[in-house]
Amino acid sequence: MQTYILLMNLTEQGAKNIKEAGKRVEAAEKVFASMGGKLLGMYAVMGEYDYVAIGEIPNDEAAMSFLLSLASLGNVKTKTLRAFPQKEFVKIVKKLP
Repeated sequence: MQTYILLMNLTEQGAKNIKEAGKRVEAAEKVFASMGGKLLGMYAVMGEYDYVAIGEIPNDEAAMSFLLSLASLGNVKTKTLRAFPQKEFVKIVKKLP
């Protein structure tokens, strides 16, 4: 499983329909799970972003499919970061010449 961090901002549409946000998050989590993913955490945050989510999903293709489906709804814009857990990072560093 690969780990991703999603940084999200509400669009104008998403802000207008903020009362539906809970239902949208639940629906997105179900779609993510149907693609083999697992939501590790979802946070509403203050600052530059409105939400931060951390999840695991089998591969880049599944992640891209999820992100495209999320974008098509028009409620949030995302920035996605591929995250490397500490053990994976240490393995990568050990392979350096």
